[in-house]
Amino acid sequence: MLGLAKGLKYTLKNMTKEKVTYQYPEEPIPMPDRFRGIQKFYPEKCIVCNQCANICPTDCIQLTGKKHPDPDKKGKVIDTYDINFEICILCDLCTEVCPTEAIVMTNNFELAEYSRDDLFKNLEWLDENDQNIREENKA
Repeated sequence: MLGLAKGLKYTLKNMTKEKVTYQYPEEPIPMPDRFRGIQKFYPEKCIVCNQCANICPTDCIQLTGKKHPDPDKKGKVIDTYDINFEICILCDLCTEVCPTEAIVMTNNFELAEYSRDDLFKNLEWLDENDQNIREENKA
């Protein structure tokens, strides 16, 4: 009987405390300021220098470019930009090395898929990924 009273006292005491859980899908989880989430890519800023692909420790970035269609302008234009999130470790090296800040990290972390093939993200998907962009990266 004493054990039942102790358990009931503990339960009633904890019912009045503030909740520490989140109603996750309905309520967003607050992330720290420097959280490294999924990348956002700005193709108009990319100069196709390949530094992001070269520094990537897992070789998950494939980047190709072509000559600028305007003969008066020098340089290259981005053709394809693909990231394999199956092996990406979200290390933030690709964003640190980018001279034009064409790729930035977001606070978005929801990347769950039913198929591994869906973890290959292309230029269009990365360009549209503008959820939860960090305040310092907003253009």
